[in-house]
This record gives sequence, C-alpha cells and structure tokens, in this order.
Amino acid sequence: MLSFPCALKWKYWSSFSFVMLVDLCTLMKRFYSSSVSEDLGCRRGEFSRKHYGSVELLISSDADGAIQRAGRFRVENGSSDSTPGTWHRTDVHLENPEYHTRWYFKYFLGKVHQNYIGTDAEKNPFFLSVVLSDQNNQRIPQYHSILWRKTGTQKICLPYSPTKTLSVKSILSAMSLDKFEKSPREIFHPEIQKDLLVLEEQEGSVNFKFGVLYAKDGQLTDDEMFSNETGSESFQRFLHLLGDTITLKGWSGYRGGLDTKNDTTGTCSIYTVFQGHEIMFHVSTMLPYSRENKQQVERKRHIGNDIVTIVFQEGEESSPVFKPSMIRSHFTHIFALVRYNKQNDSYRLKIFSEESVPLFGPPLPSPPVFTNHQEFRDFVLVKLINGEKATLETPTFSQKRQRTLDMLIRSLYQDMMPDLHKNVLNRRSFSDVLPESPKSTRKKEEARQAEFVRLGQALKLKTTVKGDTTANLATTSFCKKEPWESQSFCSNFPHEVVCADSWGQSLLVSTDAGILLIDDGQPSVQVFDKTLQIKQMNVLEALDLLIARTDKGKESRILVFRLSAVQKDIETKKVIRSKYDCRENKLERTKGCHLYAINTHHGSELRIVVAIRNKLTSLLSSPESPVEEFQYIREICLSDPPVVMTLVDGPTGDSDNMICVAYRHQFDLVNESTGESYRLHHVETNRVNFVAAIDVYEDGEAGLLLCYNYICQYRKIYPFSGGSPLVQPSAYDFHFSWNQVPYAVVCAFPYVLAFTTDSIEIRLVVNGNLVHTAVVPELQLVASRSDIYFKATAAVSGPSDSSKEMGSKSSPQTPTAYEKPEFPLPSLEGEVPCKNLYKIPLSNLVGRSIERPLKSPLAPKVITTTTSSGITSLPVMHSLSLSRMEIKEIASRTRKELLGLLDEPITKTESAPKLKKVSRRQSDPKQGAVRSSSSDR
Repeated sequence: MLSFPCALKWKYWSSFSFVMLVDLCTLMKRFYSSSVSEDLGCRRGEFSRKHYGSVELLISSDADGAIQRAGRFRVENGSSDSTPGTWHRTDVHLENPEYHTRWYFKYFLGKVHQNYIGTDAEKNPFFLSVVLSDQNNQRIPQYHSILWRKTGTQKICLPYSPTKTLSVKSILSAMSLDKFEKSPREIFHPEIQKDLLVLEEQEGSVNFKFGVLYAKDGQLTDDEMFSNETGSESFQRFLHLLGDTITLKGWSGYRGGLDTKNDTTGTCSIYTVFQGHEIMFHVSTMLPYSRENKQQVERKRHIGNDIVTIVFQEGEESSPVFKPSMIRSHFTHIFALVRYNKQNDSYRLKIFSEESVPLFGPPLPSPPVFTNHQEFRDFVLVKLINGEKATLETPTFSQKRQRTLDMLIRSLYQDMMPDLHKNVLNRRSFSDVLPESPKSTRKKEEARQAEFVRLGQALKLKTTVKGDTTANLATTSFCKKEPWESQSFCSNFPHEVVCADSWGQSLLVSTDAGILLIDDGQPSVQVFDKTLQIKQMNVLEALDLLIARTDKGKESRILVFRLSAVQKDIETKKVIRSKYDCRENKLERTKGCHLYAINTHHGSELRIVVAIRNKLTSLLSSPESPVEEFQYIREICLSDPPVVMTLVDGPTGDSDNMICVAYRHQFDLVNESTGESYRLHHVETNRVNFVAAIDVYEDGEAGLLLCYNYICQYRKIYPFSGGSPLVQPSAYDFHFSWNQVPYAVVCAFPYVLAFTTDSIEIRLVVNGNLVHTAVVPELQLVASRSDIYFKATAAVSGPSDSSKEMGSKSSPQTPTAYEKPEFPLPSLEGEVPCKNLYKIPLSNLVGRSIERPLKSPLAPKVITTTTSSGITSLPVMHSLSLSRMEIKEIASRTRKELLGLLDEPITKTESAPKLKKVSRRQSDPKQGAVRSSSSDR
C-alpha cells in the first residue's frame, strides 16, 4: 500500500455496511474478540499490489530519436519486483459478473414486485424496486432492493421474516436515505419495467469490442503499425485462437460498430462468445486499407475508439518494445502487448493501463509466459473484459454515466408524477412492502399483476433474443474447480458450535456438549466436559499454549493450558476434565472479562489485553510456565466497553504498541504505554453493528480491515509521531460494500469473504469487486485462523417429490393476487435436515502451501479420497442454456400464446422435461472448455 504511488479511485454505490482498511506503516498484529471472524492470523497470505504492476512514465520517440509523446501508465509484467517463485499461480475470474450484478433482469423482471418513486432532501428524484424472491432456488426467501439515483445504484439484500412486514422506510434507511422532500409512492404502471431496465443497462454493455493491432519488428509509430496490409503466420494463428472468422455482410449477431450491410468496414472480422459475452475484434489487417492515406484514418476510427487494444508485436525479446505513447488515442486506456516465441511455442503477455484505471485482475503470473494456448486465451479475454469494466469507473466515463443517469431519472420522474396523482391505487400504506388489499379491489389487483408479469416476461424474452444480456443469465458457466470450493469435514454434526480453532489438521470445538477435538474421518474426542463453557479460544501451537475465555458475566475468566499437557491427556485417555479441574489454569486479574486479544507475531513474548467492562488489562508472558509467568503491565480505562479489539505493534515494540478498539460509533487507537486514545474513524450511521478488525499485509507491512454494518473505505495511518498516530485522509482511500450485512469477514489474499446467515460473498481485496456469491443454507462460520471451517445445513430429500408439487402451482403468467412467494423449508415432511462441518483449505485460496507448526494431535490415519455428502462445494448455480434458434422458437410460441392464437398453450409442467434435457446437454463439461463459435449462438 505504501509502495504504490497511484491514487485508487474505486466506486461504490452502497453506504450501509462499512469495511474500512487502514494501512499502518508498522507491522500490525491480529486481534481476537467474541466474533468468529477475528480468529484469523497472518497465515492467510500476503496482500501485495506489486502483482498488479507499478506506475511508470513512458516516453516514445521516432526513428530519429526525437521524443513524440509521454504518458503515465501502470505496467504489469508479472511479479518481477517480488521474490522469485512467490506468485506463480493466479486464478482467472470475471469481476462483477453480470449474473451477480444485473439484479433487475435476474430477480425482478417478469415477476411480481413493487416500484416506488420519490425525491430526497436535495429534491433529487429516486426510484426504489423491491422484490421478495427465492435466493437462487435454495429455499431462502430474501428481499432484493435496488435504489436508483443519479450517482448510481445501491443494491442490498434484507432477510425475510414471515411474522414481520418490511417497510419501505426501513429499506431506505438501510440505504442511508432517511429524509425526503416527497415521500415514496408506488408505481403501478407495468411500463415502468422497461424504463428501469434501461437504467440498469447504463452500468455498462454486456458485449465488448476490442482492437487488435499488428506491429512488425522495428515499427515505432502508429502510422507504421496501421499501414500493415497483412499479418504473419503467427499472427493468423493468434487470431484463430481468439475467435472465429465471420462474414460481416448479413451478420445478425453483435457487430461492435462494424458495417454488416455494405462491407464499408471490411468483409470479414473475428468474433467469439466468451462466458456469455459476445466479443467483436477490430483487427487492423481486416479493416479497409488505403494506399493514398498514410494515417489509415478508417482503421484508426475503429481501433482508436476502443477502450482496450491488443498489440501483437513481432520480433525477438531484444527488439524495441511497444509503448502506449506510440499510439495517438485519447480513448484507449488499456493495451495488451502479446509476443509469440516460436522456439517453445509460447505467448508472453504485458499489460499497460492508463494511470487513472483502478486495479483489476487477474494478476499476471510470474513469469507471464503461457505455453498452454487455451489457458492463455481464457486469461487474455478475462483480463481485457475486467479491464474495460474498470475503465468505466475512471472520471472520464463515470462522470458521463452520472450525467446520463441524472437525465434519465429526471425525465422518468417528470413523466410518472402526473400519472401518480391520477392513480387511485397508489394510496397504499407507506409502511408495507407487500400489503394486503381490501376484498373489493382484489380482482382488479389480480388483473393488474397478471398484466405486469406478462409484460415483464415478454420484455425479458425480447432482451435475451436481442443479445443485450449475457448468456450467463441463462446459461451455465465453465465447469471448473474454484479455489473457494469446500470439502466435507464432519457429517451429521449434532452439536451447537460456540467457538473453535484449528489444531494441526484437527479442529478444537467448543459445543453445548463440551469441548471436542474433531478430525476428518475419525470419531470426535471429548477434551473437556460440558461444565466448561468456552466462549473464545486460541490455539497457539508455536508457543504450546491454549488460551480460552470461559463462562460469562462476573464469573468469566481467562484460562491458559499447555497444549502438550492436553495432548497427553488425550493420548493416555485420562478422565475428562471439568471446569473444577481448571482452577490452577486461571489467569489472575481477568475475572469478569468479556473480551480479550493477543498479538499475532508473539515470538518469544505473548501480549494479552483483557477487557473487563470499560477497563483494559495488559499482561505479558514469557515462554516458561504459562500462568505463573504472566506479568501485569498496566490498566487502561475507556469511556465504554469495547465490542471489537485488536493489538497493533509499533515499529520499535517499546512504547508505541497500540490497541485498536471499537465502541459506540467509533474505532479508536489506544497507546498501550500511556493510555491515550486517538480517534481512528467515526461511524455516521444511527445504528452500528461492529463485525471485526482484521489485519492484512502488503509486502511485509500490515494494514487493518475494520468491518461494521455493510461498506468499505481504505485510509492510511502515517508513522507514529511522538507516540501518537497521524490519522489523516489519504489518496489511498477506497471503498466497497457488501450486498448483505456480514457477521464475519475473512481475508485470504487475493480474496476477502463475507459470511452471512445464508451466503458467502467473495470479493477481491485490491478493489472490492465481486467474484462470486455462494448460497449456503443456515451458514455459521466456525474457525478461520488457518483453514476456514463452517457449519451448514444440507437438506436430504426423502421419499416425497417436491417437484410435482411445484409443477402443480399456477403459471407465473397468471399469479394469484396478494399471494406471497412460497419457500419450502428443510423441515418439510420427507426431508431430513442435517448439519455438517465443511472446510475450505487456505492453500486453495492463497495459492500456496501453508506451513503448520504441529501435526494433528489425534493419531495418524491413512489419507483416502472421500466422497463428500451434502454440499461438497460452494454451489455454483446452473440455469437453463438455450441457443438463439431455440429462444426465437420459444419467443414466437409465447407471443402467440399471450395473444390467444394457440388452442393449447404449453404449460409449465409440459415444458419442464424438454427444458431439463436441453440444460443437461448444454452443461456438458467438455463443451465448457471449448470456445464458443458463431454457431453456438
């Protein structure tokens, strides 16, 4: 964070959950509090922006050596600056995939939902859309809400309660909109769906056009590069790798601005479909060439107006290297330099990004050489798609988008307000999102809802046929193993988990039945009986210590055990200890504590800070006897009891150690030596739910991830000056927010995972971009210091078949008025709910093996490949995939059905077997690995 000179400008649309990353120039220690997310140590891998390149001033000159142009670009050339061999593997993910971000198309369009219109305190109009839907068919009902404003869209998920009605006011309050110039009123006109879909499309195109420029060896100016009439054999092979050659005349797919009627932009081009995105390549040698025009204006008109351009350069490594300043374009922000090596049949990649473009992945491997051509193609396309999305967040494009949104929203507001005054039905209760209507208007409302759904479904079908949405919204993604996929660790775990920590390959778990030691494939071992209720624990294998906080209230204590003694009791199978056998393990001056924290890099000394109401007690331990050798250091008084606490080591470790605490509406830094406190961050919202404070490391220097509610801002803390930290706004500040309020956050570079009660939201640490959202019913994070352990419910189907019941329901085109969505729960007859423990190996997330100080305390076992039960991995939702011809056929039949031209319209139950067959054919993993051709559309 300190070594990167470029200011990060990351957009966020949410102002509700806040995760604030504060960089400290000193090594920072991790904390432990009552939150399970605080159980995370520094073994999660490093956080480094060096993998994403460094900003350089690039100067280009002509053949005579005269300087032509200069520009500042971020250059990505692999991790050449870092230690060799530290970053070989990189995971390739589309960031902010439309399948997860285009909420209105996915969750709202074609379904009964509510839309509201209003103006805020500054008299700016806004629209609110709310729908109660099933979360990816996982039987988890949720409210999906979208707030449309000129600054962008805010999207949040709110839990559903059958006994409590959600109010519009509470939804807007959750989005930090509490004051109104005009209170929201509901819009009943079905045409509003078309207007809101247009607003969502302003987030960016789902299809892309990329330039491809061929450069011969020694060419140093854009005029020379654009004047190449043909390319080499290696260039032709590269084009064939990117996509298929298509004839432009009569082309009906995405054309990317090319002429498909009169051949004025060439006769052929390169086209492909990648993960649902249609991509048209503007190839310089395929665009019209003019011998009279040395500047080749027709070619520059297309490639010069592309945000992303691939430059294929011939020549050896010692030849002059391409620089972005050689191209005269104010629009192109990203250049991908590709060079082919005939000797080992490999491609080398180098990325140039204009300085204002936010960081985007995937980071280049070290070295950035690809011998597998298919992997190279996938990497390049993902990198370019992510790069264009990131470019849209630069001030050049974001300001234009904001002006467009403002104009569209104001125009829509002016069109809607006269109709709202005339419409009697809009006098609906402001407090209810899904209200009941009087019986007198029930039939009228049923007809309105049927028309609303019919129009929405027709609009959704029309959008899909036009290709204005990614196929990912209607097709499967690649069948590949993701790094966050989980493994079954313990099936049918019957106990309630309070807290846990990993011990070697095993898991030490505090449950309602006592303290258990669990290992994969072996029976659990009781370590302490249920009289000892542990609320917080840390297994410090390097120091041979087990630290635990027991009971609650005035009788709460800190207990310290030797791990070797505990392991000896397990091996000798002595009598199981109770809390009465642990009197000698009590730590003095800790009675009544509700929270404690330890330093991460303890080395030979272990620091413990214990919170007893609003007092902090600092203790220090040597590696001798754990209880007798803890020394009392000092006591610090706070204004309020801390909710979250972590220890921060200063650069000298003498008198500049700090304690980060969270209470009331603020995060503070407390000097451990003097007791002075300094304001770190103040939370502006009315209600604060502190989640955690997690340390993340950038090139050996640690930062702090402060988590509460649901946002993300990065602030830098300068070195301590005279014992006090300088907390000031920095150019390194950045923001991101979660879609749901997390109760725990886990960082594993390059990912940061947010755990909610029913989902895991996975984002990238460097930019906060969404990568994946996995729906996991009844999710509970158990431990995360090393491998991530969580508990979840797997519904085992019984004899009854719920699909028949679902098929007998009424068609969505004729919904029953005021009937709330039904969400069958796992407790239905014929289903047996069971709780399982799952593990996400940390080595899969960080991309390297993790050193473990000790082996498992249980007896060694033969490692075999087991078949996981329940959910063996985080679910990747696959939905229906249809070809263009099949979609047109269904669209035609649906239109006839809606117009009443068919005698026997296809019902949902009749079409289900055919759709299932199509889905099975399209989800063939072999097909997923092959690039899409023009016929696949």
